[in-house]
Amino acid sequence: MKNIYQTKLESFYEDNKRMPTYSEMLKLFNFKSKNAVSRIVEKLLEAGLVAKDHLGRLIPTDTFGEIPKLGLVKAGIPSDVEEQILDTIKLDDFLIGNKKLTYMLEVDGDSMIDEHIEKGDTILVEKTSQAKDGEIVVAEVDGEFTLKYFRQKNGKVWLEAANKNYKPIYPTQSLNVIAKLKAVIRKY
Repeated sequence: MKNIYQTKLESFYEDNKRMPTYSEMLKLFNFKSKNAVSRIVEKLLEAGLVAKDHLGRLIPTDTFGEIPKLGLVKAGIPSDVEEQILDTIKLDDFLIGNKKLTYMLEVDGDSMIDEHIEKGDTILVEKTSQAKDGEIVVAEVDGEFTLKYFRQKNGKVWLEAANKNYKPIYPTQSLNVIAKLKAVIRKY
């Protein structure tokens, strides 16, 4: 279970994209002395939640920011569920294969609605120039960018929407795959 100090550190890191200094932790933890901060930091170091870089600054470890995975929930007939921590998972590890090639985009439009990708959703994509038939890609077609199914048959390539109101897009000049869809994120 996370303690209050770990939660506050994770919030600070999320907001600032860096770990706090000892002086900032004084305020963050509402402590009066740096000795109290040192004791907390030692416990976090021992637990493996943080480490120190070559300059002695705190850095997050791989377990920093993990979210507990509690179990299964039925989407069919309701049943009793006992909450138990099965594991923890870091969303970056779960969603991102290659961080250097991964980026997010906001969806604008409804051409992929039958694939449950809606306007306002955030998509996680990984840069690539290759795709297989049926994969969802971000592609440049005749100088414009779009999110569609990549289709390929008998040496022809085209893009196809997941909405019957849209016709397939056959390139007149060029069709280049830019990235492949890895995840769809929707906030409620």
